[in-house]
Amino acid sequence: MTDRIRVGTRGSALALAQSGLVARDLARSAGLETELVTVTTQGDTSRANLASLGGTGVFATELRTALLAGEVDVIVHSLKDLPTKPFDGLVIAATPKRADARDVLVARDGLSLAELPEGARIGTGSPRRIAELKALRPDLEVVADFRGNIDSRIGKVASGDVDAVILAAAGLDRLGKADAVSERFSLSAWPTAPGQGALALEVRAEQASDATAFSRALLNGVTKLDHATTRATVRAERDVLAGLEAGCAAPVATTAIVDDGMLFLTATVYALDGSRSITASHAAVLDSSSAIDLLAAASEVAGRTVAELLEAGAKDLA
Repeated sequence: MTDRIRVGTRGSALALAQSGLVARDLARSAGLETELVTVTTQGDTSRANLASLGGTGVFATELRTALLAGEVDVIVHSLKDLPTKPFDGLVIAATPKRADARDVLVARDGLSLAELPEGARIGTGSPRRIAELKALRPDLEVVADFRGNIDSRIGKVASGDVDAVILAAAGLDRLGKADAVSERFSLSAWPTAPGQGALALEVRAEQASDATAFSRALLNGVTKLDHATTRATVRAERDVLAGLEAGCAAPVATTAIVDDGMLFLTATVYALDGSRSITASHAAVLDSSSAIDLLAAASEVAGRTVAELLEAGAKDLA
């Protein structure tokens, strides 16, 4: 068999690094050669902040178009950037094991968030991170119109443009830049975006019924990369986002874990200015460790969490 799997990816250093890891694992699991195919998305070309772009789908639409057009065979998404609404003709066939879901601080002189002096300038373009910052350190100056790749954002700390930036731990770890981290925030004190740290592998729905040797090898290889616990926890987190009808850039934070036979979910909705927040936490007992039971528990616990948030007035905040 000489077919080569074309893996669609964004062209940023981070996207190429994480897609390269997926391509390596996919080559091994499918028994086929793989190649990366770079696709430019709206989020890559626009310098506007994500909130003004609407957030939803700005890093995914062009990738999905390329997949539907047959230009690539599978695409790799950062799950936190992926809209929760299903996309006609495509399915998420695998969610590999999640990396570190935490946020980190990269600050001058290795300072922690608590050690930053009053009036220090901290850069982030995320409404959720802005709300958390304003709630914890209202004395800091938030530089909200703040975008760029990881190197450029870290570079703004080194140049003195800002005193610190907040980034996703998974991105720095995947790029081998963990040494730049001043502080890793705990998920209990600083929860992160639904799906943060996880990837999603999307394929055409029609490939499931394609009997060709290539399609069988592709789907078999992709599904072998799925991690059942990760799929369940990110399902719970993203079901909260969907239930609140909030976009990827909304000030919503979620944390789901599986531990000791239970699935735990905590979700927080913030006012944009950090002045208020509403939190709900629920858990579900797992009857088994099967993927089906895990997903059923995830959807059920997310439903209860969303109901409590809405009853408490979450729609008035997000």
